[in-house]
Amino acid sequence: MTQLENLRLSAADRSAVWRRADVGVLPCPRRIRAVVEGETVVDSTRALYMFERDHLPVYYFPVDDVRTELFEPSDRHTTCPRKGEAAYWTLRVGERVVEDVMWGYDEPLDSIPEIAGHRAFYWGRMDHWYEEDDEVYVHPRDPFNRVDVLSSSRHVRIEVEGTTVAESTRPWLLFETGLPTRYYLPKADVHLELLRPSDKLTACPYKGRASYYSVVLGDRVVPDLAWTYTFPIPEQPKIAGLIAFFDERVDVWVDGVHQERPVSAWS
Repeated sequence: MTQLENLRLSAADRSAVWRRADVGVLPCPRRIRAVVEGETVVDSTRALYMFERDHLPVYYFPVDDVRTELFEPSDRHTTCPRKGEAAYWTLRVGERVVEDVMWGYDEPLDSIPEIAGHRAFYWGRMDHWYEEDDEVYVHPRDPFNRVDVLSSSRHVRIEVEGTTVAESTRPWLLFETGLPTRYYLPKADVHLELLRPSDKLTACPYKGRASYYSVVLGDRVVPDLAWTYTFPIPEQPKIAGLIAFFDERVDVWVDGVHQERPVSAWS
């Protein structure tokens, strides 16, 4: 199956194809930026999503979109049976040095020719990542990942070591691709006297930053058993009151550049 044929598949079919493959790429239509010490080290509207079996997605950028003057070649080289031999580069921004943070396959294997002339970065060694103007945490958002939050009248009760710590008939059910259903309950339906705020903080590219609670049962503390997103990423509210057009049927310019009409079921 060619890349173009793959793009014409439905989203569900594309997901199935890519997750069966050992390695493959798709174009990313979003503007992607990475920032270190206030310097934008890559800024691209031509990134590729790299999908590799048993790995999170990775952005690969055309080398022309990278601030190459901030990088110097490293002695490090690695070999991947799916992609070939990779070279590495070290980043210098002011007094800060980030060793072996960027890599690329300038002569990739025949199975993945699209990544020639592209560069990738260790996500966690950058200070900030942005998709368009929204900051993204932890790893690139998988375009095949979906998060749905639905109101429910199911009766949900949470028990810890024989003690009921929450009970509700008005939960919100969160369905996320590949993960178990999560039951989010109103605070009024939780025995808050049994919870103690924890120091633990985590981030999710699809939901935002989470803080945690431990459960206190007498003299026993069960750590980090519950969490909350006080300020989740407001994905759906952001488009309230706005109007979108089928790009398949109109002409669109972005930053003065005419965009190719996508091929889809709405063409």
